Amino acid sequence: MDVLYKQIRILSPNKKVPRKKVDLLISQGVIKKIADKIKVPKGAKVLEYPNAYCSIGWMDVGVHCGEPGFEHRENFETIRSAAANGGFTSIIVSPDLKPAIDSKSQVSFIKSGNANAAVSILPMGSISTNGAGENIAEMIDMHEAGAVAFSDGNKSIQSGGLIQRALHYAKSFDGLIYNQPNDESVSGDGQIHEGEVSTMLGLPGLPNLAEELMLKRDLDICAYTDSKLHCANISTAKSVSLIKAAKKSGLKVTASVPIMNLCFNDEALKDFDVNYKVFPPLRNKKDQKALLKGIADGAIDFISSNHQPLEEEAKKVEFPYASFGTTGLETIFPLIVSLFSDRFTLVDAINKLAYNSRKIFNQEIPKIEEGETANLCIFSPTEEWVYEKSKVKSKSKNSPFIGHQLKGRVFSVYNQGVLVEN
Repeated sequence: MDVLYKQIRILSPNKKVPRKKVDLLISQGVIKKIADKIKVPKGAKVLEYPNAYCSIGWMDVGVHCGEPGFEHRENFETIRSAAANGGFTSIIVSPDLKPAIDSKSQVSFIKSGNANAAVSILPMGSISTNGAGENIAEMIDMHEAGAVAFSDGNKSIQSGGLIQRALHYAKSFDGLIYNQPNDESVSGDGQIHEGEVSTMLGLPGLPNLAEELMLKRDLDICAYTDSKLHCANISTAKSVSLIKAAKKSGLKVTASVPIMNLCFNDEALKDFDVNYKVFPPLRNKKDQKALLKGIADGAIDFISSNHQPLEEEAKKVEFPYASFGTTGLETIFPLIVSLFSDRFTLVDAINKLAYNSRKIFNQEIPKIEEGETANLCIFSPTEEWVYEKSKVKSKSKNSPFIGHQLKGRVFSVYNQGVLVEN
């Protein structure tokens, strides 16, 4: 079936937001024509939306998918639906599943349903066997099977020797190590950011030091091995400074920040809303300001949804017993919209969602040109809508935004010959 998008503005990287609207025709999964006006082909599906923009499909990194092992939280079908609803046509999933993605057969299993799907699921392989943080896994086998990077997911690598060996192994095939810094001997049983709010609420705190100690260690080992390191989900002002200095010195270092940490600080927890209990924790206003500056000046390379689906039983408990995490795939763009109007441009925002992550994880970047395979996201930065529970595509509903009116909506995605309308 041919698809004709009417009167859209096409966004390209490093260019101004266009004023001109065009029509875009897709035939057999390929962009056939882009013109001011295109006559509707016989049998074509015509799509026209208010104030619509078109970019390449977005890519999120570090998504937590429940399959295998936690299908009650999310499975391949629901994670693809949630991703498409959020504007993503590719997601790189965390390896801390059950069993962990620590072999070439597990990598192949994760990739097995991608052939005819609008959303491609790309696996990271585990750094350690079973994700236990002890013995190094068969990284080369997983790389050859299609693993796009290596991590133990939410389980930060506590052993300096293990992260050193992983960086050495990865260098042999120009691979990427992805680690979320958190020294567990320092963070302990902390519940929220250590500061005035944690003291006021009587909750044990998660100090900035836990992140910064491990980040400094990782950067030093990265320099020693001359390998590639991605510092995932950073959350403190000092972390931004450390990464900026590492980049300036020539280290092969990149970084990402969760959208929640850009939009909120620890004051959001004053009412004990467990859906704001995330990891890394929402820090103070000073940290939040530094993160916003870091994403604007390029010290931080991209924004992640930090999508962490959880069953109701993991959240509807007293605050200290609630698990960390919130869903994020479906609401990341509306939250970014609340930032870019006075922080950076719409083109900058799309670069942080679609281009930078692909460059870092060595993924082919689609093009919006005649003759190219269509991999598109159609959206409006001004459309207002209500995130109703009945319309949530994720299997889990642990989001603080359900029932809220949001600004910025994804209308549809198109990839691999498949159209998904939201």
